[in-house]
Amino acid sequence: MIFKNIIRRAINARNWVKTHRQLLMLLLAIVTMLILGGCYMDGAGAMLAVVIAGVDGGKHVVDEPLTTDLSRETSPELLLNEIDQQVVKVRPMATPIDQLSRCAGSKHSGSMVIDYYNVDTKPTKTRVIEGYDEPTTATVTDDSVKATIVTAKNEMFDVSDTILVQGVFGYEPDGTTMSGQELVLYVIGRDEDNNLKVLAANGKKIGRVEGCVPSIAAGTNLVRMGRAATELDVMSPQFEAMPRKAQQYCQIFKMQVEQSTLQKLANKEVGWTMNDQEEAAIYDMRLGMEKSFLFGVKSKIWDSVKKENVMLTGGIWQQAGKEFVYEDGGFTQDSIIDMMREAFTGNAGSKRKILIGGSELIGMLNKLDYQRVITATDTVTKWGIDFTELRSKFGTLYVLLSEVFDECGMADAGMIIDPEYLQKYTHQPFSAETLNLKASGVRNVDAMVLTETSCLVLRYPKAHMRIIKV
Repeated sequence: MIFKNIIRRAINARNWVKTHRQLLMLLLAIVTMLILGGCYMDGAGAMLAVVIAGVDGGKHVVDEPLTTDLSRETSPELLLNEIDQQVVKVRPMATPIDQLSRCAGSKHSGSMVIDYYNVDTKPTKTRVIEGYDEPTTATVTDDSVKATIVTAKNEMFDVSDTILVQGVFGYEPDGTTMSGQELVLYVIGRDEDNNLKVLAANGKKIGRVEGCVPSIAAGTNLVRMGRAATELDVMSPQFEAMPRKAQQYCQIFKMQVEQSTLQKLANKEVGWTMNDQEEAAIYDMRLGMEKSFLFGVKSKIWDSVKKENVMLTGGIWQQAGKEFVYEDGGFTQDSIIDMMREAFTGNAGSKRKILIGGSELIGMLNKLDYQRVITATDTVTKWGIDFTELRSKFGTLYVLLSEVFDECGMADAGMIIDPEYLQKYTHQPFSAETLNLKASGVRNVDAMVLTETSCLVLRYPKAHMRIIKV
C-alpha cells in the first residue's frame, strides 16, 4: 500500500512538472542569472556586488556597490569623461572662445560640412534720398495732403506702415504751431516708380488745406514703426522671413604626446609624468584651436603628399555682422557709449555680451575714468572665466584680455560676442586614444593622441561685432 502511494505521488509529480515545465525553466534561468551575477537585494533594496573572475579572464562585480573608483580599478578605460573635464579646466582664461563653446554645449554633426540657416530682422531704418518740398500757398490743393517721398529702401515699407521722420517736427492740431513731437507719416500706397505715397499724422496747414506734409530734406532718417489698420480691415500686407543658408567646415584638430620607456623609468629631479605632458599638450592644442575659431579661413586644400583633402574651419571674426571703428587717438567715454549702443541696438540680441580684445584695446578701456553713465564693476565669474563687468544703459559687457589677438598682430582690435548665438558643432568629440606603438614595432614609447573635429558658427551675425582701429 505504501509502495503504491509512492508510485502515485511520483506520477502526479511528473505530471505537474510536465504541466509547469515553462514556469520551472523560467525560474531556473532566473536563479542561474542571480548565481552567475552574484546579485541580491539587501534590506534597503540596494544592489550589492564584489569582483569575481570570469571564465575567460573577465571581471564581474558582486557583493559591493559599483563606484567610479571600482570601475576605474576593474576597467580603467570604461569612463571617458576625465579628459573632457581636463580640457575645461586647463587654463580657460587663455582660450575664452573655446572655453565658452564647451561650457555652452555643442550640437553633434554627422558630417564634416555644416549647413545652417540664419534669419535676421527686417530693416527698421533708412533715409530720404530726394528731398521733398512742401507746396506753397499758391500751389496747394486738396490733393496736396498726399506726398510722395523717395527713400533708400522703399521695399522695407508696406501699406499701413507708420514712419517716424527724425529731425523734422510736426504740428499741433491747428496745423500752424510747431509741436515738440517729430513728424509721423502713414503709408497709403506707392506710385509707378515704387516710391511711397504718404499722409501726415501731425501735418502742417498750408493756406486752407490742413494735414500737409512739411518739407523733408535729403538724408533725413526714417524709422519704420507699427502698422495702423482701419476698423473694417481684416487683412494686412503679408510678411515673410526667409532664412539664409550658410556653410561651415569642421576641422580635425590633433595633438600627439609620446614618452619613451626609459624616460618614464628614469629618476627625475621633479615629478614630470605623462599626465603633465598631456596637460601641456592640451593647452597648446586649445591655443591653436582658439586662433582657428577666431581667424581661420574656411577652405578645402588638396594635400598632394597625403593624397587627401584637408578641411579648414572658418573663424567667427569674419562671420560677425557688425563693425565698430574707433579713432587712432583711442577711446573716450563718449566712444565707449557709441560702441555699446552699436553692440546692443538694432539686433534683438542679449543684453549681456562678451568683449574680448588685445592688450592695447583692453589697456585703453582700463585707462578711462568711468562715471555714472558707464560703470566698471568688480570681477565676475562666468563659464569658468573671470571677467570684468562694464555696464551701461544699453547693456552689460563682460570684458576679457585675449592674448590671441596680440599673437595675431591685432592688439588694438577686439570682438563683442553674444553667447546666446554662438554655436559649436562637433563631428568627433574631444577624445584621447592610447597608441600601442610598442606592439606594432614602431617605437618603444607610451603614446597618446588627442583629437577633436569641430567648428564654430555665429547663428545671428548682427548680434556680434568686430572692433577695429582706423
